[in-house]
Amino acid sequence: MELRAAPEDAGARLDAFLAAPLGSRSRAQRLIADGRVTVDGTTAAKRHRLAAGELVVVDEPPEPALPAALGAVPFRVAYEDEHVLVIDKPAGVVVHPAAGHPTGTLSQALAGRAAGGEEGRAGIVHRLDKDTSGLLVVAKSERVHRALREALQRRELTRDYLALVEGRPPARTGTIDAPLGRDRRVRTRVSTDTDEPRAAVTHFAIDRSLPATTLLRVRLDTGRTHQIRAHLRAIGHPVAGDPEYGTPGLLGLERQFLHAARLAFVHPVTGATVDVTSRLPADLRTALARAEGPRADLS
Repeated sequence: MELRAAPEDAGARLDAFLAAPLGSRSRAQRLIADGRVTVDGTTAAKRHRLAAGELVVVDEPPEPALPAALGAVPFRVAYEDEHVLVIDKPAGVVVHPAAGHPTGTLSQALAGRAAGGEEGRAGIVHRLDKDTSGLLVVAKSERVHRALREALQRRELTRDYLALVEGRPPARTGTIDAPLGRDRRVRTRVSTDTDEPRAAVTHFAIDRSLPATTLLRVRLDTGRTHQIRAHLRAIGHPVAGDPEYGTPGLLGLERQFLHAARLAFVHPVTGATVDVTSRLPADLRTALARAEGPRADLS
């Protein structure tokens, strides 16, 4: 895996920079300690502070072979050609192996069908939280994977989400430009109260105003871990049902009301525009119907 540090990554610790693409910070630290990570060709410590333009190369060990049954992970192919896949991921599916989820992940299910399967990455360009549903793009070759990663870093890959939030923002549109990192006090959370801030920008627009909640369309400029959930909590409007950042069980939800509804990008080979949408899954449609009700029962 090769990653080029963008200007907004300047000053970030090496292990924090690699936490999202590798699935966890602890995994990044293990690979760094094993000497499998170089910065501009030289091994570096986990505390190394990145400079813009530095090339980070991760030489991951091969994943052990998995029984075929472990690849039986539910997902829908929303778009496919000989170069790319767009996957519609249901809630509950983990994207990459990590502590607590060593098997049964989307990347393992895609092994052999997309690039990088021998390293357990399966060409996945960006990730979604386990309980966030919706669209993500997968490359079928290393060349296409590299091109899509670079487009993501240049903010040329459009990622639009639908999020039902508690309350109503004071403006119909807005931008949350607030660095995020591991929360100082609650280590399972990401927040603006952090010792390791990294640039994060989220745009939102009101799609529908409801009695006690608001349906937002959200667009990411950056892709930090838990970015939308942490940013919306920071402005006082957490995602409905969010067990970590909001009120668990709101509207009968068993997860956060967050869905990656649209993905658009310029095809790295053909130059054509690929624009894919995904409708809300059944559990979120049910919660939205409850939110629209005359009394908006949030229990």
